[in-house]
Amino acid sequence: MQRIFKDTAGPGTFFWLIGYLAGMVLFFTPFKSSMGWIIFVFFTPVTILITWWWFRQREHLPLQYYAGVGVCWVLIAVVLDYLFIVTLFGSTAYYAPDVYVYYVLMFLIPVGVGMYLNRKKASDGE
Repeated sequence: MQRIFKDTAGPGTFFWLIGYLAGMVLFFTPFKSSMGWIIFVFFTPVTILITWWWFRQREHLPLQYYAGVGVCWVLIAVVLDYLFIVTLFGSTAYYAPDVYVYYVLMFLIPVGVGMYLNRKKASDGE
């Protein structure tokens, strides 16, 4: 139980927090109107690499485990976005296409990394 909590709450909150802080910085720049897409372009590869790094040394985990991690990361993102962006700043126009892409990626990244790692471990004979 402790392992699943570390795999969901730790990285899920970390990924949300770095995006949130980047958004706060970009909010005060001329790029304010496209900050979601800027964060998407720069942080998607970073998120993939960190997720791969996080799970790379683990024993074989079923795809359902990675899907559960993805669901938790999406729930963390939705709840924290609502609490710290929509409610705190009264931003009713927050939910734009880039936000929905972000939510989809928060599910797909751990699933995709899990598929890659499972395939690699199977081909390595583990």
